[in-house]
Amino acid sequence: MCSLEKRGNIFILTLTGSGEHRLNPTLLDEIQWAISQVRSQSSTSSVLITTAHGKFFSNGYDLPWAHQSSSQFLFRMILMDSKLRSVVADLISLPVPTIAAVSGHASAAGFIFALSHDYVLMKRDRGFLYMSELDLKLKLSIPAWFMALIRCKIGPPMSRRDVVLRADKVTADEAVKKGIIDSAYDSAEETLEAAVDLAEKLVARKWNGDVYAEIRMDLLSDVLDEIRLSFTGSRL
Repeated sequence: MCSLEKRGNIFILTLTGSGEHRLNPTLLDEIQWAISQVRSQSSTSSVLITTAHGKFFSNGYDLPWAHQSSSQFLFRMILMDSKLRSVVADLISLPVPTIAAVSGHASAAGFIFALSHDYVLMKRDRGFLYMSELDLKLKLSIPAWFMALIRCKIGPPMSRRDVVLRADKVTADEAVKKGIIDSAYDSAEETLEAAVDLAEKLVARKWNGDVYAEIRMDLLSDVLDEIRLSFTGSRL
């Protein structure tokens, strides 16, 4: 479940509850609906913050749901990936700056969801960023569009290596040093407060949202190109 709150020109999208916020079709549809509300209600100088309750920001795709039916496993993985691609495409084209206030663990698709925001702020205590594909032993590689986003968002080659070829569980302070996130804070409350402070500064710039979105889409054109490609089982 998720909720959307509006504080002046700042929208706060929260993944609610104390669970793992796994990205199943229901939650992804709710997130996409919330983003559509931001798009329709935003004015010049609006900002979107995404955060979550509990110790998880998002633990990635809902693998327990996918495994409920062995015959439907691949279909369900493709469905979740397709819906996340739509969410990320909407974030990239959204005419407002976006901030992820990562309040806990962000794994695999949950990590990608966080990286899809313009700014990433993170809580230090017991949270990590983690691309888990090597450790899951499911014979599922990292999707090409995930890799395109990682290349765009994580600059130092050794940092990318540690994330995708070592499956490191990267803490907030390590993520700052590796250039993966912008800043780290001691609690979820401080992380959200910092995100709101940043949002207020961005609102004050009074940028044209359509121009902002066009520049972002150009910046992340490689990601959008991969998102647009037809998807096959071998790409998962």
